[in-house]
Amino acid sequence: MIDVPDELVATQIKYGGEAGRAFVAALPAMAAELLDRWELRRTGRPMHGVCALVLPVERADGTPAALKLQAVDDESVGEPVALRAWDGDGAVRLLEHEPETGALLLERLDSTRQLSAVADAREAVRILAGLLARLTSLPAPDGLRRLGDIAARMLDRVPQATASLADDGERRLLADCAAAVREVAGDSGDRLLHWDLHYDNILAAHPENPREPWLAIDPKPLAGDRGFDLLPALYNRFDPAETLWRFDLMTETLGLDRERARAWTLGRVLQNSLWDVEDGESGLQEEQVSIARALLAR
Repeated sequence: MIDVPDELVATQIKYGGEAGRAFVAALPAMAAELLDRWELRRTGRPMHGVCALVLPVERADGTPAALKLQAVDDESVGEPVALRAWDGDGAVRLLEHEPETGALLLERLDSTRQLSAVADAREAVRILAGLLARLTSLPAPDGLRRLGDIAARMLDRVPQATASLADDGERRLLADCAAAVREVAGDSGDRLLHWDLHYDNILAAHPENPREPWLAIDPKPLAGDRGFDLLPALYNRFDPAETLWRFDLMTETLGLDRERARAWTLGRVLQNSLWDVEDGESGLQEEQVSIARALLAR
């Protein structure tokens, strides 16, 4: 039997309600069945994020691996599709997948070494940008969410969200972000996007299999323009003095048109801001506002 961490129980109930409770209740039996079917032996304590439980395991031949248990939803359903497409090139390698439950058996990485721990923030940005250039160079496989559809739904929600904001400057900012998205929405791209590549979602390789220094984990993939993938690297380890340097470094590394990348990065600010407003926040996040204003002022 596994003990589901209290923090994971809390986040599942907070964000998933009754579906989250059901997922948590099913975890012990799900884990036991998959451990038996895939001939896995547990080798460490459970780890977790907001959405998933991860069990360190060994395969029958002694190979270290990680069993990831997560609910199937619009974001997680694309993860095995993306991991198969990358096939370990810049990302964690997928070993097994159970479609009904969404469970993934992944190669083991070094969970104690995240890119966020690299003291030189600019070096961390360079590493992230190099990985992002590789990951987003592929055409997106069929069946993934499409940025064009997401952008259209965002733009439909802007008038109501704008009316909910009390601050005139924030209302204008949201309108400016929406205007930037409208300029590029007709050509939303077809590359395989990670969508959530920040410094904690890049881990060092496992010491027993050091095939690459750093590898990406936990994609929430969609098909779209590569510029839509830049914001996490600007927002995480936030430093307002570094916003434009990071943006320029990433656009250069990925070979992007800077104006299109700017528009889609503002689109990502728009997406996050809409979620905040719809969740009842009284204003926009200070970091997101700072990034948007820096880009709009260029």
